[in-house]
Parts: sequence; structure tokens; C-alpha cells
Amino acid sequence: MTHTASTIPSVLPYALSAEAVGHAYGTQVTLHDVTLQVPEGQVVALVGESGSGKTTLLRCFNALLRPSSGRVRVHGADVSSMRPELLRREIGFVPQAGGLLPHWTVLRNAALVPQLTGHAKPEAAATAALEAVGLPAGQFGKRFPHELSGGQRQRVALARALAAKQSIVLLDEPFGALDAISRAEMHAVFADVRAELGFTAILVTHDLGEAARLADLIAVMRAGRIEQIGPLASLRTSPATPYVSMLLAQADAAQGALAGHV
Repeated sequence: MTHTASTIPSVLPYALSAEAVGHAYGTQVTLHDVTLQVPEGQVVALVGESGSGKTTLLRCFNALLRPSSGRVRVHGADVSSMRPELLRREIGFVPQAGGLLPHWTVLRNAALVPQLTGHAKPEAAATAALEAVGLPAGQFGKRFPHELSGGQRQRVALARALAAKQSIVLLDEPFGALDAISRAEMHAVFADVRAELGFTAILVTHDLGEAARLADLIAVMRAGRIEQIGPLASLRTSPATPYVSMLLAQADAAQGALAGHV
């Protein structure tokens, strides 16, 4: 098999954009005319309480959800005009629970996307990705997901999301279920891999401290709307709404170290 060419054009100012996106499940509106632009190579964190629309917005970008209105673009291409399965092979995705296939080995799980995209050597690509996240294939490749810790499973999920050299990665609360030590380790792994590969990402998290550590920009969501977006320093010095002020105050109370990330 030969490696297939990317189906996503790449010459545009924003890697990801949502334009006046709305969505509803029946009578329940979950997104209200949301506009978001993610510059190439940047990480944007979507932060907010449960039900704020973070995951709904995230899933619009890889067509796991079709919005009721508005337009979603990936490198300028309208997502609605693309075949969902091809789009998803171009975008790395790390779900909250990892989403590993339990009856597949670590190496086979990590090689899934390179194999689907026609990579000439999918296992070699998976081996390199596992090495990048700190799980050498020689030691972990033949194990199954149930033989790994929670943090190790999330490392495999991240390796799978990057094994085909995807330039865009979507992460849906990927570290939320981990204990504090594993979570800190995964933050370091993510930062290192991102520095090496320079991908664009959207990170969904309820943790403002995590957003401050891993993202360039923070978009605060509430009730299906983005209340403010910017670096943490600008949110702190000029909060746009009382909700943003409250979120910052709660985060400071929960973890005094947040101020050190400004």
C-alpha cells in the first residue's frame, strides 16, 4: 500500500474555524451561534462547566456531530462537503476514556490510523509514536489495554492520534479520569510531543489550571456560548463577564498555583 495524499488543503490562516454554529437536540439548544478560530499550530482549550457545549462544539470539527446551523471548516474546507471517514483519518482524536480496542495489542491500536490511511509502514509509524509518548514498543507493544494503567492507556490513545502525523488533534477531557500523578505525567508528555510535532489542537477540559498549562488560548464556554477567548493573562486582567471572573476565582481557590501560569 502507498500512503494516500491528504484530503485537506493546507494554505489558510486558520487550521480550524466555526462560523455562527448552532445546534439543538430537539428543543434543547446546546450551541448558540458560536464562532471560534484556531490559528495554525496553536492549542485552544474549551473550558466550562458540564453542559456548556464544549464537547458538542469539539465534535463538529470531525463530523461526529453535524451542527444545526453555521459552518465548520478544517484548513478552509467545509466539513459538510467532506466524507466523514476520510476527515476523521486526517484528524487525531483522543476521547475521554481513550477508546482503545480491548482485543488489540498496544502496537496494533497505535497503528490503526496509519493502516487506514495507507501508510507504507504502519507498525513503524506506531512504534515511533509510542516512543514519543514514553511507551517503547519493545516493552509495551505486545500488551493489551487491560494490562496498562489508566495513564498508560491515555498515552496509547495519544500515540494513536498522532501516529499518522496528523496536523490537527482533538482531545475531549483526555486526562480528567486520571489520578494527580498520572495527570501531571500526561501533561508533560503532551507538552513534549506538541513541542516536537507542532500540531494544532482543541482541548476540552473543565480544569482551568490544565488549560493554563497546556493551551495558548482559553475559550470560556457557558450555556452554549463562548463568553471570552484569549490567553489566561488577558482573561485575568480583563474578564469579559461575571462568569469568567467567577471561574477564575474558583480556580484560584481550588489551586493556588494557577497564578503562576499567567
